[in-house]
Amino acid sequence: MIEYEGLQIETCKDVYLPSEDSFLFADNLFLKSEYEVLEIGPGTGIISLTASKVVKNVTCIDINPKAVLCTKKNIKRNDIKNVTVLEGDLFEPIGKQKFDLILFNTPYLPTDEMDINDDLLNKAWDGGEDGRETIDRFLNEIKEHLKQEGIVQLVQSSLSDNKKTCKKLKKLGFKVEITANEHIFFEDITVISGKL
Repeated sequence: MIEYEGLQIETCKDVYLPSEDSFLFADNLFLKSEYEVLEIGPGTGIISLTASKVVKNVTCIDINPKAVLCTKKNIKRNDIKNVTVLEGDLFEPIGKQKFDLILFNTPYLPTDEMDINDDLLNKAWDGGEDGRETIDRFLNEIKEHLKQEGIVQLVQSSLSDNKKTCKKLKKLGFKVEITANEHIFFEDITVISGKL
């Protein structure tokens, strides 16, 4: 059990355990009471539940069915009423729906075939050969799901090329900044924020 800002977060087997990147993200969210928020990859739900205390509502989507169940369990444990959990890959379950804020702690670690297994947990950190496989798919679809002055916040590692993400967001018309950064072991964990 993890306690964070008044929340009790139960950890679950085969679901990403909240770590330094999760807490860096949770501490640096852009939240407003009127926001409708989407989180991709909630894992245990710690980010969505943190956001839910401030915003109008949160929808979260995870590709890992065990993470979906884990997030639902933590919603119930904390008696939260404004979070909906869906199972699917990135934006697939929400059609053309748009949000004020989209959050994603991305699978950002570069991996090769030796690192990969069929484990559900693998999807939480496996970023493909250059660490950007899921990040780039996410960025390609992001604008379709943001309202007019929408904001995207994502977490990634210096190992998966922060500059490339910033450049891509700028090309899409976002004002971009790195809003938090923490050096951990052999990498910098970064929160990248973009506003339309």
